[in-house]
Amino acid sequence: MRTRTIAACAALVVGGGWALTTVAQNYPITPQQRSTAEQVAKAGVPLSELAPDAPDTYTVKSGDTLWAISGKFLRTPWRWPELWGMNMDEVRNPHRIYPGQMLYLEKVDGVARLRMGRPPEGAEPIGTVRVSPRTRISQVQDTSIPALPPHIIEPFLNEAILVQHAEDLENAPRIVALPENRSMVTRGDRAYVRGQGGPLVERDPRVTEYFRVYRNAVPLKDPVTGHVLGYEGKYLGTAELVRNETVQDVPRDGGRIVPTIVPATIDIVRAKEEIAVADRLLPEPPRTLETYVPHAPAGPVNASIISVYGDAVALVGQSSVVALSAGAAEGVENGTVLAILKNGATITDRSKGGEIATLKLPDERAGLLMVFRTFDHLAYALVLEVTDAVRIGDHVTNPR
Repeated sequence: MRTRTIAACAALVVGGGWALTTVAQNYPITPQQRSTAEQVAKAGVPLSELAPDAPDTYTVKSGDTLWAISGKFLRTPWRWPELWGMNMDEVRNPHRIYPGQMLYLEKVDGVARLRMGRPPEGAEPIGTVRVSPRTRISQVQDTSIPALPPHIIEPFLNEAILVQHAEDLENAPRIVALPENRSMVTRGDRAYVRGQGGPLVERDPRVTEYFRVYRNAVPLKDPVTGHVLGYEGKYLGTAELVRNETVQDVPRDGGRIVPTIVPATIDIVRAKEEIAVADRLLPEPPRTLETYVPHAPAGPVNASIISVYGDAVALVGQSSVVALSAGAAEGVENGTVLAILKNGATITDRSKGGEIATLKLPDERAGLLMVFRTFDHLAYALVLEVTDAVRIGDHVTNPR
């Protein structure tokens, strides 16, 4: 007999630098998730919050995302946790919704809850099956749907280089030499690196050490105070450490033996752009698993878009990745959905003839974004919807 796991919400499993395709696991339910589950199991959402064309039933399909499904049922997709009426006696893993599962709306006493429908025909085993004991080990790819389209944020998770302290950049190793007669290198090439004040790492031959190569780290500043919140570097590629930095006795003119630094050796294993002398390295971040679902912020958020990741110009479009001037310290967490407010223009009022006044038009909502990576005072978010031109400097705040 097979026990079916009822999913209370879906999550995207990401690495702190790698997007991971993982074997399905039972991630723990956090106290916050359990508290939310217990509250929404009783509450539901008002029928007025349902989308005008919300379906009575929906079968999850391959390629769906939690955000897209939320939008089918709700006017405000970030209220998904409130819609999902969870049975805490049955929910064991709230991070999974799978293709083929059927969802249906339950409408009682003016509120709606989303329930799991009966499984498709043929999904449950019929009759008695006798098997002989045996052992088989295989990795089964996780087929649960993600919160956001993975192909959009995977490159960002694999490439983004952000540090929060200037000394992290000052102490970063730098490329000091390339193979003879080469001014640039790319994937498959070798380069030589000098650590700032010491070797890159105490290399363990049993462990492969990777570094991200970057150029032109620029400060990200708070638009109001001008305070530097972090530094973002332009990703060039990834390198593997082959040999660490050493010191070797080298004969010089006059027969003198002089201890001389031999730089570390790296091999370029991935290149987005060509790499040159003076480009810098930072260690590949450790792989950590995080889960999140779209939800409104717990408290008021008042921040701004301070950069667009990559080579984009100041204009922000749908599916752009942007940096925000608020992070964990301001109550922003993975899955937080925020509204983008286009800055109202400053105009001159000449409607009274001779009397002239300066006016600022109200800020108007221009889109939505969802946070998927946070730092102390910074966060990265994916722009989900754009209804008007969005630019660096526009405000983000609570969606209602």
